[in-house]
Amino acid sequence: MSLKLEDNEVDIVVAALRPNLNTFLEEWRSFFSNFHLIIVKDPNLEEDLQIPPGFDHQVYTKSDMDRVLNGASINFSGHSCRYFGYLISRKKYIISIDDDCLPARDNSGVIVDAVAQHISNLQTPATPFFFNTLYDPYRQGADFVRGYPFSLRDGVECLLSCGLWLNIADYDAPTQIVKPHERNTRYVDAVMTVPLRAMMPLSGINIGFNREVLGPALVPGLRLDGEGKRRWETIEDIWSGMCAKVICDHLGCGVKSGLPYVWRGVGSDADNAMDSLKKEWEGVKLMEEVVPFFQSVKFPKTAVTAADCVIEISRMARENLASLNPVYAQAADTMEAWVDLWKVAGS
Repeated sequence: MSLKLEDNEVDIVVAALRPNLNTFLEEWRSFFSNFHLIIVKDPNLEEDLQIPPGFDHQVYTKSDMDRVLNGASINFSGHSCRYFGYLISRKKYIISIDDDCLPARDNSGVIVDAVAQHISNLQTPATPFFFNTLYDPYRQGADFVRGYPFSLRDGVECLLSCGLWLNIADYDAPTQIVKPHERNTRYVDAVMTVPLRAMMPLSGINIGFNREVLGPALVPGLRLDGEGKRRWETIEDIWSGMCAKVICDHLGCGVKSGLPYVWRGVGSDADNAMDSLKKEWEGVKLMEEVVPFFQSVKFPKTAVTAADCVIEISRMARENLASLNPVYAQAADTMEAWVDLWKVAGS
């Protein structure tokens, strides 16, 4: 990829859920070494982190979270610790990749630079208002197909890049139980814009986003009781992704999905799918309420920033969902506290 990256505009955020980061960082060294790394240690992790030398990095721990929170009720444990990195960064772009993921190889065997691909997705326009059947028309070798309106070919700013994964797919616990040995081996060389008003389940495993515009929308709002450290026991990224999508739609911006891929290792999702199902079943049921809710979200014209929109979503969740389950009221409280915190510590 020939795109020149501005190193000082990018932070790599790593949520450290396991102490030994040596293999993870060594595998990513050639792609991470030019950028500043924000490594956020899970506040429940007791062991010291093992980090190889040679990286420009800063480690944040529970004491840093407590200092910044200053009594605010936001839970940064488990996978949610990455959101603290989003908060304290001051860069335009953030790339976040789970610590059980390594660089993937494309169909030609070439190692994929996930950072460069995320930045390419974010720096080239998105096309949410009319679907291009050749996917991303701005990639080399592609263009707009016959019949695509010329008035829409300039596209709009892309604020969120959702990457994918080879090997261990990001399934929920019921699917994992049915297909325990299934692996994703299909590398699809494509990027597409998610259409306007289409919902999607964002996975926080491998993402890039424009923090300056979209930052407050990536919020650790909806957490399940007894949420664990396996991806299939969490729903916080799904909720924040839907917040981000409806906000992008409202702001007239775009979201892309597809490249880049990462190679997702077995990590903490290797076993105990049945135990995880007991925890995640609540989340499986909640999705039947969450999706229609976000499909019905409409923002007032006075909501002109991501933070404005997050406050509106919290209000609507309290009015329309809180009577169904107390987790929605908790999510609304967290979203309001998050916006307040972002104004103080995130800007």
